[in-house]
Amino acid sequence: MSRQTRQISYVSGISDTPLKGQTIGDCFDDTVERFPERDALISRHQGLRYSWQELQQAVDQAARSLLALGVAKGDRVGIWSPNCAEWTITQFATAKIGAILVNINPSYRTHELDYALKQSGTSTLILQGAFKTSDYVATLAELAPELRDGSPDSLAIAGLPDLKRVICLDEERALPGMHSWTGLLAHADRVGADRLAELQASLEFDEPINIQYTSGTTGAPKGATLSHHNILNNGFFVARTMNLSEADRMVIPVPLYHCFGMVMGNLGCVSHGATMIYPGDGFDAQATLEAVDEERATTLYGVPTMFIAELEHPDFERFDLSNLRTGIMAGSICPIEVMRKVIDKMNMQDVTICYGMTETSPVSFQTQTDAPLEKRVTTVGTIHPHLEVKLVSPETGAVVPRGETGELCTRGYSVMLGYWNNEEATAKAIDGAGWMHTGDLATMDEEGYVAIVGRIKDMIIRGGENIYPREIEDFLYTHPAISDVQVIGVPDEKYGEEVMAWVKLSEGESLDEEGLKAFCKGKIAHYKVPRYVKFVDAFPMTVTGKIQKFKMREEATHELGLD
Repeated sequence: MSRQTRQISYVSGISDTPLKGQTIGDCFDDTVERFPERDALISRHQGLRYSWQELQQAVDQAARSLLALGVAKGDRVGIWSPNCAEWTITQFATAKIGAILVNINPSYRTHELDYALKQSGTSTLILQGAFKTSDYVATLAELAPELRDGSPDSLAIAGLPDLKRVICLDEERALPGMHSWTGLLAHADRVGADRLAELQASLEFDEPINIQYTSGTTGAPKGATLSHHNILNNGFFVARTMNLSEADRMVIPVPLYHCFGMVMGNLGCVSHGATMIYPGDGFDAQATLEAVDEERATTLYGVPTMFIAELEHPDFERFDLSNLRTGIMAGSICPIEVMRKVIDKMNMQDVTICYGMTETSPVSFQTQTDAPLEKRVTTVGTIHPHLEVKLVSPETGAVVPRGETGELCTRGYSVMLGYWNNEEATAKAIDGAGWMHTGDLATMDEEGYVAIVGRIKDMIIRGGENIYPREIEDFLYTHPAISDVQVIGVPDEKYGEEVMAWVKLSEGESLDEEGLKAFCKGKIAHYKVPRYVKFVDAFPMTVTGKIQKFKMREEATHELGLD
């Protein structure tokens, strides 16, 4: 077939709805004006409920308080906390003053926290006191011992010279050098509403507003820098694909520090006037089902493992899910039987599948609400409005014909501004024509549906969490007994994939599996700690010395009985 007549793997997303050319703060205020008395935010585990008007008052108070403490446009404000109302209030308060919100994974330990704070130049950090096995206050105090006896108004931290202010959401756990959340809000009266309005009006929608860290194959995490325009429009079109309106009520059990929570969830709701409902600070199947039942939710988000946990809950049948209509399942491909149960037993006939990456704000593909069941379980849907996609040969860069495998590249409004303070990594990810190279291998059918078939890079996806082996490898290299280490993903029935480390010890050194895991504890996130450890004398390699991770996966899968 000639090049002129064959159908190539390229498509653009067409829409009769234009992109929103406004800032997040202005969109938020427009929604408040339209629906002042409707429910805006319900944080069930905190017992907090806000109408849009009440939420606006809380957001503006926090924005004025941050200004009073000296936070300025362009300053980085980190938030390190599981889901809570204060997270969302901070998200919109920083957007209104033009400060850049730095999302910090609640699972981070000292090593990762230190890097994120330094690399972003965070000057203000808002943190929870503790959550599950994470003691946020104690962890930060390891890096900043000055917090134990310093003054919150004149912090000087030797190890974190950019960090000037720390605000603890748990008043009882706040150290002397920290402001409490209520203490922060007490400063609001020092800044008038006029000053906030003037600053908000001066912002441009293309300016950066968010940094989200995504682990890199070169070791250190990279901070994807996103604008108002990036994430506001993505949240809007994700929700529009589900036909969301002010009548909808969305249960959000996914973490806010991910784009799934703060963009597809929060901004999807804000841009349409729908209600945001947090069932808990972390995922719990029962709390999620109770929230759907008692709040008469119409929309539910989750990764496949969350939906499986809900369906398998022993009291599943007692929950009234009849109001559910739609939602999103993302993070990994959903098994067909799970999708059938979500549609039949959870009443989610209009459930959609999404695909994307943090660097693209995040969603590039989504199934329509009436997509056939087969398309919802074998593909990631079709291209989003106002975006372009092409599949190219990883070797030549040429666009491949439909049906053939190529690297997925996207272009359009959703592509990040770049990696924070990392021009080299940005240039590698976004080419001269503006295409974001995802590193994912995909195919496109005649109808434009795309299926992800593999990864150029060796990323591991564990329960919806992206894990990059090089980051774990670089950390394990710091153990004095380890000479070399390679990290791979192996199949797992519950999480999709689990982390495995192949370890080569230095001559004369000894280390066992328990010792390696103990070395990781408290220093890297729990889901990055290797589930399996194999001690070896060498790795499978090509004749040119390249390590063959695919052979390692095959061998490990067989040895562990995970075929």
